[in-house]
Amino acid sequence: MGRVGAGAYGDGGERVIRLGTGRLKRVVAVGAHCDDIAIGAGGTLLTLCRARPGLRVDALVLSGGGTEREQEEQEALAAFCPGADLRLTVDKMPDGRLPAHWTEAKAAVEELRARTEPDLVLAPRTEDAHQDHRGLAKLMTTAFRDHLVLGYEIVKWDGDLGRPVVYQPLAPDTAEDKVRLLQEHYPSQRHRPWYDREAFLGLARIRGIESNARYAEAFAVTKLTVDLGG
Repeated sequence: MGRVGAGAYGDGGERVIRLGTGRLKRVVAVGAHCDDIAIGAGGTLLTLCRARPGLRVDALVLSGGGTEREQEEQEALAAFCPGADLRLTVDKMPDGRLPAHWTEAKAAVEELRARTEPDLVLAPRTEDAHQDHRGLAKLMTTAFRDHLVLGYEIVKWDGDLGRPVVYQPLAPDTAEDKVRLLQEHYPSQRHRPWYDREAFLGLARIRGIESNARYAEAFAVTKLTVDLGG
């Protein structure tokens, strides 16, 4: 499970607990579909990669391989991980059918686990209403048992956004860059009624309010170890 250092910050009567992971060297980011990682954790990746040039990012996407979406994902994650040692795999599992391809998905996650020892894992939430997101989330907490796994959120019509417990504040320019890159690198998604600036920046603003920041991305965490005496 993840181990972090703890601190506290208070302002205007609001108390926000600040936790730090120390210097990250390796990050894993996974998505069931091309654009999941960028929507759920694009601002966090921008923040991490800009602060830590050379950060290794192992990314796995289970669907979209061999289609125009794979090319979109290659270019998008390169933009979301500036200066990083990005290693991306886009698999060819059918969209919306992960439960029927459980063995294949499990093998892909286990192969990812075998080639990296990350300090942080970014993955879907286990409470996500989409069966592909939820299935991948469950695989990640099993394969990465001793790691800090943060479950990102994706806004959609299901209305499944919960009450997050972990926030990564985003500088205003980072939040703006995230929205711009989403629009720029995923043209195949622009026709979707929810895929717009208002949705992405609006959610970031709400999560910012909740974490005493201007903007933020929010995450769920299944298990966490703190060292209060360190």
